[in-house]
Amino acid sequence: MPQEIESKSILNKTKRRDPWFLDDYTINPYSGCSFNCLYCYIRGSKYGEHMEEKLSIKTNAPELLEKQLQLRAKKNQYGIIVMSSATDPYLQAEKETGLTRKLLEVILKYRFPLHVITKSDLVIRDFDLLKQINEQAILPADLEGKLSQKVFITFSFSTIDNSIAKIFEPGATSPEKRLQTLKTTLEHAFHSGVSLMPLLPYISDTGEHLEEMFSTFKSVGVRYIFPASITLFGSGTADSKTLVLRAVEKHYPHLLEKYKRIFSASDQMPFYYKDAFNKKMNELSGKYGLRNEIT
Repeated sequence: MPQEIESKSILNKTKRRDPWFLDDYTINPYSGCSFNCLYCYIRGSKYGEHMEEKLSIKTNAPELLEKQLQLRAKKNQYGIIVMSSATDPYLQAEKETGLTRKLLEVILKYRFPLHVITKSDLVIRDFDLLKQINEQAILPADLEGKLSQKVFITFSFSTIDNSIAKIFEPGATSPEKRLQTLKTTLEHAFHSGVSLMPLLPYISDTGEHLEEMFSTFKSVGVRYIFPASITLFGSGTADSKTLVLRAVEKHYPHLLEKYKRIFSASDQMPFYYKDAFNKKMNELSGKYGLRNEIT
């Protein structure tokens, strides 16, 4: 069972707005994540190898957000809130706690624009609140006239292959169900797209798989796509680099030496890969007419 904790703050002001995610503020209703994605950047000894065992619920989050947004609204410090930056706002626990929904009610009350990033189909439950936020929110002054919507819903994918996802993101909603939820979200006229990250080297970033993904996302009508390569950290038993290498050894042994060679020298992919990756992403974005920005 998730543990209950009280947080000192729930609304975090970012140092600068990310050009993709447009985050002025971030909110994480939960600490830890039951989706247990092996490549997740927040992994490590704090959460352990099985992150769902360290999942915490910030029970006082709605009260904290009420105070913080009331003050920001009074000072006219409107900005886009990203939910969430370090965990998914729609974990399985959300079905019982309704914590994310309570936070959405506060966000609606104070009329802040919102960007939801998720791997879950549970977001459908909150379409009623999200539509109201989209209608009533106040954009920050510098984005007035640049954005036609005030709610953005981004679905995160590292692959659309269920068998690959089962290995690297074992607790997450399946890509198949995620795709259907993305389609439903677009059918409800939300401004919605894809965070295609991290792509798994030589597994989900092959030419064939990329073509399939871009074609699929285009066919459902996504508004934007954010592709990115992988970064793997640490050498501890619960770190992302350790867990991904172990999964590669078990399921893709022919790739193990290549992975070891790359990640023994760095946490990131080498320059030659990044250069080729960026060119390929630009080529596919142009081919399928997909934008790499929300605006």
